[in-house]
Amino acid sequence: MYDAVIIGAGMSGLAAGIRLAHFDKKVCILEKHTTIGGLNSFYRVNGRNYDVGLHAVTNYLSDRATKRGPMVRLLRQLRIKWEELSLAPQVGSTIAFPNVRLDFTNDFELFEQQVAQEFPAQIDNLRRLVADLIDYDDLGQVGIETSAREVVGRYIDDPLLVEMIFCPLLYYGGARERDMEWGQFSVMFRSIFLEGFSRPFKGVRLILKNLVRKFKSLGGELRLRAGVDRIVAQGDHVDRLVLEDGSEIEGRRVLSSAGWRETMRLCEGPLPEDVPSGQLSFIETISVLDTDPKNLGHDRTIVFFNDSDQFCYEKPDGLVDLRSGVICSPNNFAYDEPMGDGMIRITALANYDRWARLDSEAYRLEKLRWYDRSVAAAVEFMPDFRSRVVDVDMFTPITIHRFTGHDNGAVYGAPDKRYDGRTHLNNLYVCGTDQGMVGIIGSIISGITVANAYCLRE
Repeated sequence: MYDAVIIGAGMSGLAAGIRLAHFDKKVCILEKHTTIGGLNSFYRVNGRNYDVGLHAVTNYLSDRATKRGPMVRLLRQLRIKWEELSLAPQVGSTIAFPNVRLDFTNDFELFEQQVAQEFPAQIDNLRRLVADLIDYDDLGQVGIETSAREVVGRYIDDPLLVEMIFCPLLYYGGARERDMEWGQFSVMFRSIFLEGFSRPFKGVRLILKNLVRKFKSLGGELRLRAGVDRIVAQGDHVDRLVLEDGSEIEGRRVLSSAGWRETMRLCEGPLPEDVPSGQLSFIETISVLDTDPKNLGHDRTIVFFNDSDQFCYEKPDGLVDLRSGVICSPNNFAYDEPMGDGMIRITALANYDRWARLDSEAYRLEKLRWYDRSVAAAVEFMPDFRSRVVDVDMFTPITIHRFTGHDNGAVYGAPDKRYDGRTHLNNLYVCGTDQGMVGIIGSIISGITVANAYCLRE
């Protein structure tokens, strides 16, 4: 009998485990895969390390002086020192639409200057919008489920600027098509524009290594290859978990980071009607170069591109939609030393159903085809690097489904979030993406929040 059993060794599950183990709780984390991290993981091919999921860590400039903001909160709650994360800030990123580019760094003043230059009639409107963003501490209050487009439209009346603001926010946190909740918008705007991007020199491996080391040092138990087959309930509470190998485990409380719909399916009953599945997934190509991208004239950390004035963030009809995308250059953070291999990562919206219908040979050929097409789309917004490529890799919605277990390979989970983390069983809770916080920092905060709320109060 454990005090808590946690399903999933992603960022959220590991954070929840650390928080509980700090208070001498007997905790076991179950992970169905052979590696930890979920989507935010890593792998090694041909002697090279690749991050999965991580483009950048957000919330870099949380106010450490006043002890406010998600980054400060997670460090304090997990008792991790700032230096242990070894974060380097971004050099600078860009939102690129036809004939208009908005640059931004971790200093919000640059973004204000860019908006004032390109949209002079909107700068005061932008400042009023920023002043009225929901604070992190106010999440869950009235109005959080209001359409963000509806709210933003009350402030900014230039449609192009609205689309340019939504482009990075949806790509890095949009679980529903075209729009997001006002609370989610506030979180993402603060984390990206007001606090900014950073990255550990060694990528996501360093963050995961620190979390696992901390968890195990506190006596926590981590089981790999330990997938949950079903959650057995007795009355209104979880009685036990049956694992895929037939063994059973009991916990006074169960936290699941598997996703809302996925967790409900483990409970064996019919899925409630109010549990829609996520539909938004991506492809990502990874190009390894024989030179640093800066030597080719590309110094942008991240480029969010769109080829028209209208940004269409929706499940594509075909395999991939290359009208928009994200170009990430992991080299272009302010490291103390060069990263080594040059690397370009290109992300675009994709259709899980279309990819899932391909046989193995067709799947292989389509990956090759869409690698070429995604790179061709990207070089319209950056220097052409194709002659300098020495190695490539690519993942699809099928890969995302395999790493995360999310229906349809939905990176950000279900469109409707469960902010209080509760389920129909009084000792089963959800944390992670479907609790409402996305990204690495959001996932960690979610694990901490749910653990604090339901597992540390007798």
